[in-house]
Amino acid sequence: MLTRLFHNWERRLAARTVDRVVRPFEWGVDWVPEADRALPPGEALRAWAAAVMTDSDRFYAVPRTGEFRLDGRHLTFPSAFETPHEENNTVHARYFPAEDVSGGRRRAVVVLPQWNAGPGDHVALARLLARFGISALRLSLPYHDARMPPELHRADYIVSANVGRTAQVCRQAVLDARRAVDWLESQGYERIGILGTSLGSCLALLTAAHEKRLVAAALNHVSVYFADVVWEGLSTAHVRAGLDGAIDLERLRALWMPISPAPFVGRMRGTRTLLVYARYDLSFPVRLSRQLVGEFHRAGLDPQVAVLPCGHYSTGVAPFSWLDGYTLIRFLRRAL
Repeated sequence: MLTRLFHNWERRLAARTVDRVVRPFEWGVDWVPEADRALPPGEALRAWAAAVMTDSDRFYAVPRTGEFRLDGRHLTFPSAFETPHEENNTVHARYFPAEDVSGGRRRAVVVLPQWNAGPGDHVALARLLARFGISALRLSLPYHDARMPPELHRADYIVSANVGRTAQVCRQAVLDARRAVDWLESQGYERIGILGTSLGSCLALLTAAHEKRLVAAALNHVSVYFADVVWEGLSTAHVRAGLDGAIDLERLRALWMPISPAPFVGRMRGTRTLLVYARYDLSFPVRLSRQLVGEFHRAGLDPQVAVLPCGHYSTGVAPFSWLDGYTLIRFLRRAL
């Protein structure tokens, strides 16, 4: 009874968005310069993804930059991954310095919001973190906010039926987050963590797995595989519609393995981790969330796990939003 009530509510909340576009399937090999053009597109991407998995440190490596500009509380810097859209090649972030630094500890968190987050999303959470002594740097993901080219009205280019573009733009988000860590370190922060929600949680795990300066990761709405969420999730049904008939789940999972949490769980050793999922989630199906928890345990890791008594969209509605915020901030205060 309760499950049906929440699932119906989730569907109503999802239906409020009426501007989703079903875009056609594309291999997106043009987004992957390293792909072997002598092979058919699908095989070229398969070989590329397999090669990435042999050296993910190289895939997620990011050169240092000194081109940070802080204007008031608005930070900008160049993305390490250049896309064809000029607007998207500058990273935008809002900085919320801690109001009370207890015990002299300088702590900070990189905040990665959810897919299609507006410029005000996660700002209240960032302000709360600052109020509790943890500075927050809230990043706009690629193709969001000021990074969105005029041709878009939603952030479709970071998750879409274009396989190569999705992989590379998610990679871009990780490189951007690592540069954000560079900036926080340059400001004298000694303990740095990362917080990500939904798509942001996947990107946050990938960042933490390849960035050892991050000592804590709060992952809010989680899944074991990137492809499976797109294939099964309520929020990505329009993306699935573009994929249908052109590719199957097994192949898509292999091509998107470089941007999936599963293969990188073992690299989270030494990073204090919180995994949050919602009991009635239709966008990040609960089975996939529990599989990720199981992967942590199989790797000999003991993450903190919190299960919210709501769904994906309803997490943003009080009182569930308060419970979620409390869970995230409580963890980060202790972990940092």
